[in-house]
Amino acid sequence: MTEQVIADVKQWIAEAEQLIIERLQTPLHVEEKTSQADIVTNVDKGVEAFFVKKITTHYPQDGILGEEGIAEPVTSMDGRVWIIDPIDGTLNFAKQQDHYCMMLALYDNQQPVVGFIYDVPRRELLWGGPSMGVYCNDKAITEVNPDTLADGIISVNTHMFVDNRYRVREIAMDALAVRMTGCAGIGFKEVILGKQNAYISMLAPWDYAPGMAIAAGLGIKTTPLNGEPFTFKERVPVLVAAENTHQEIEKYL
Repeated sequence: MTEQVIADVKQWIAEAEQLIIERLQTPLHVEEKTSQADIVTNVDKGVEAFFVKKITTHYPQDGILGEEGIAEPVTSMDGRVWIIDPIDGTLNFAKQQDHYCMMLALYDNQQPVVGFIYDVPRRELLWGGPSMGVYCNDKAITEVNPDTLADGIISVNTHMFVDNRYRVREIAMDALAVRMTGCAGIGFKEVILGKQNAYISMLAPWDYAPGMAIAAGLGIKTTPLNGEPFTFKERVPVLVAAENTHQEIEKYL
């Protein structure tokens, strides 16, 4: 079953990429959600509708949790649930047409089965899960960045840095360097690929679920900074890091 899911999602992502390319040939329709920086476009909605149709056709018994609420919302994470972020980094997408991803994950009784992060501009598909390993396109990733905090680059949420929430500014200043990408998928991807050794941000379920599933395949830890378990219902402060850096950052908290 899992092999079929992987094959299906890879095909869906390839088709959704063409949908994005086509939609970018015409002006974007942009709407504000909660602020000028929190937006949704017609492409977000179109891509999510595409994935929802595919899932309901091929896996009609599964639940769906999507950022844009196209599918009937799930009331529980019991059983098999798909989690979708059609365009992660929408502001980047709208303003730059760069630094954005498509993300999907399948969970079973709140446990990760497989996650997918597709960096569209770079055509990099990161996928995997706890029982299957991790791959970038079809190349296996087996090594984890061993850097300490002082020797590595970390990525953080801008507002958490400015407000020093959870001592994020202090953590960042003790790192070798700090980056702010505005895209959870890229934040996870950089840690999983070993290019950075930590990512800290405020994330909704569709922001963290795909990356958390993939990271688990390498033993990279994804934990809520508030000490509460993930409920897949709300936005929470999240730390993603390999064991060495994770232990160091925990001392700040």
